[in-house]
Order: sequence, then structure tokens, then C-alpha cells
Amino acid sequence: MRAKAALPVAGEALVLRILRWLKRSGVTRVVLNLHHRAETITREVGDGAAIGLDLRYSWETAILGSAGGPARAIPLLDADRFLIVNGDTLAAVDLNDLAARHVDTNALVTMAAVDGDPRYNGIIADDAGRIRAFGRDPGALHFIGVQAVNAAAFAGVSVETRSETVHGIYPDLIARSPGALRVVRTGVEFFDIGTPRDYLETASTIAAREGKLLDRGLHSTVASDARVDSSILWNQVTVGPGASLIRCVVADGVTVPAGARYEGCSLVATDRGMIAVPF
Repeated sequence: MRAKAALPVAGEALVLRILRWLKRSGVTRVVLNLHHRAETITREVGDGAAIGLDLRYSWETAILGSAGGPARAIPLLDADRFLIVNGDTLAAVDLNDLAARHVDTNALVTMAAVDGDPRYNGIIADDAGRIRAFGRDPGALHFIGVQAVNAAAFAGVSVETRSETVHGIYPDLIARSPGALRVVRTGVEFFDIGTPRDYLETASTIAAREGKLLDRGLHSTVASDARVDSSILWNQVTVGPGASLIRCVVADGVTVPAGARYEGCSLVATDRGMIAVPF
């Protein structure tokens, strides 16, 4: 398996797409938080020199959460203000505009968002963009994984134990300093790979726009009479004769038996053989 940020999207690992976007936006220094399957990310990124970034890694031996992770990375950044960008989303936010609004409002945290879905929790803010709460509301906005923050927002956060932002320190900041958290409503397109279904939809959309095929990884083979339709194959995948894959994500090392048929599934190799998980 791979870390989400290392998943291929139209021929390029998601983390590389994010880093190239940051570089184009004028970012020069980056710290990547690493925990789950860290080697799958470092293998793609290396030292960042190929992208032209001053890149460092912050290694989490235990998951520190959305607050603890940034708190641990702050000494490596050595900056009073910085951006936090999720590694499992794509959203071409205007970072210069976000940073300018963050400074102009004297906020501790400024979150980029799009119109939300009232069925889900979101950002509840007033007309001036001051965040009041997080929760379910008809007018709630959806956070898209990009935010400008002050290091002071993480003052006192432990770098040894897990802690969260939206479900932890951010509500506390709102209570102590009303107006310290702001939201910028954007009109950008937002892509998420949080679930296999989201991942497949994101990869399919981007591949179509860039005139590419869906990913077929290194050393993967497909029998001449097999059907592979709207599916992603990672490395060292073998699809046997007469097999059929429709809207599937096939992980590294999977062998799809001859004549097998799968639709809307993740296929994963385990010590006990291949397993199929519908999505």
C-alpha cells in the first residue's frame, strides 16, 4: 500500500502535483509531515531539488494529528506565518491572495473554502468571514485543505501527543479570541482522494483534461483478451486472460485471476491473497 499523497494521479504522484503547484505559487520552503508508509512519499519526492524547493521532512513516529503535526514542524519552518496544505486534496487556491487576506485581517488562522453541503459539517462564519463555529448548517462552507496560519495559533500544543485543529484547538481559539479565525470563500475546483471512489473520480477527471490515460504502473501486464475499463493499475499488477475490471483501483502486486470480474472495487494484495473491497 501507499500513503495517500503518493497515489498516482494521471501519471504523477499527488504529492508532486501539490509541490509543483506550491512552487508555481512562489513557495520556496516546504516541510512534509510523514507517518504512514513514509517511504512511498520520500521515494517520489527525494530532497525536493528536482522541483526547486528547499524541502525538509518532519517524521512522526506516532500520529500527532492536524494540530500536533504542524506544531512539531514549526521549528523546521522557522517562520511566524506559513501555509498548511493537506496531502490528500487538490485545490488551486490563489495563495498570494489568501496570505494577503490573512495579514490584512490580523487573523491567527485563515481557511480556504468552497460552498458546502448542508448534509455535512462545515465552517460556520458571518458575512465578514469571521468563523463562529464548525458544524452542520445550511450556510456552512466546506474547507478545502489549504490554510494560512500564524505559529502563535499552535502555542502550547504538545508535540508528543495527538491533537486536532477543527475538533480541538480551533474552537478554543474562537472562544478566547473571536475573529481570530477567518474563512476565505473561493470558487476553485476541489478534488479529494479521501476514499477510493473519490480517488478514481479525481484521477479520471484530471487524466481526461490532460489528454492522458488512467495510470497503468510499472511492470503491470494485461492479457490480450482481458477488459480493463475506467480503472487504475499500480505497479506489478497482472490481469489474467478473460478477466474484467470496471471502475476499479488495483494496488501494487495484485494478480487478478483468469476470468475474474470486478466492478467498483479496490483490489489489494495481502499475505492471504487478493481481497476485493467494494466502494
